[in-house]
Amino acid sequence: MRETARPRLWQPDALRGLAFINMVAYHALYDWVYVFGRPCAWYDISAPGCHAWQQYICWSFLLLAGFGAALSRSPLKNGLVTLGCAAVLTLVTAAFMPGQAIWFGVLHLIGCALALIGLLRPALEKLPPAPALAASAVLFALLDQLPAGWLGFETLRLCRVPAALYRLNWFWLGLPDLTRFSSADYFPLLPWVFLVLCGFFAARWAGERRLRARAAPAPAALRWLCWLGRHTLPLYMLHQPVVFGGLWLLLNL
Repeated sequence: MRETARPRLWQPDALRGLAFINMVAYHALYDWVYVFGRPCAWYDISAPGCHAWQQYICWSFLLLAGFGAALSRSPLKNGLVTLGCAAVLTLVTAAFMPGQAIWFGVLHLIGCALALIGLLRPALEKLPPAPALAASAVLFALLDQLPAGWLGFETLRLCRVPAALYRLNWFWLGLPDLTRFSSADYFPLLPWVFLVLCGFFAARWAGERRLRARAAPAPAALRWLCWLGRHTLPLYMLHQPVVFGGLWLLLNL
């Protein structure tokens, strides 16, 4: 009750709602092309444009997750709830779509990151936010290609990581043995936890009091978007069955 009574910023909710709409559109096209085998001239997940679109979606969610954690009184609780939903997602995909099972996807990452922030919050809040934000951004960029066996960002590969580090298949950390591990959605702690921390330290740098002082009701035209942003977790759990079922009906009926 105390947390809900505090002024709520509508801008992060609106941005989260926009990211959710983009995610639904992206997944709908993915199902259309790669699940139902229908043609789409411009949608190719290996193309730079689709990659940039997918990265915008995940970056938005992760930065906003960290930003919200800095303003929340219960990031640990929120992280545990998210991990519970992630476990359900793993069980369902492994049971009904073993070829598309999700072993450590974006929900697993967000749940772990929020739980870590909740546990380490006293120490994190002692760090000066601007240098911590810069360090988190550098570490994210440096470790971006760690799951693929390299240090570097995107196509910039600085050096290869010793192959021996991947033999234990610590896929959750970012050291998968790609000869025996696959996940339909894969967001390991390294590098992605540092992107969540970028959002956390950005909010700390902005200052909670200054942010709360600017809280105001959302514009009427954006209230529906803010509603989506406030309910992204349950909507995320429902959107793929709804999208898949809608496309199946469209193609078969």
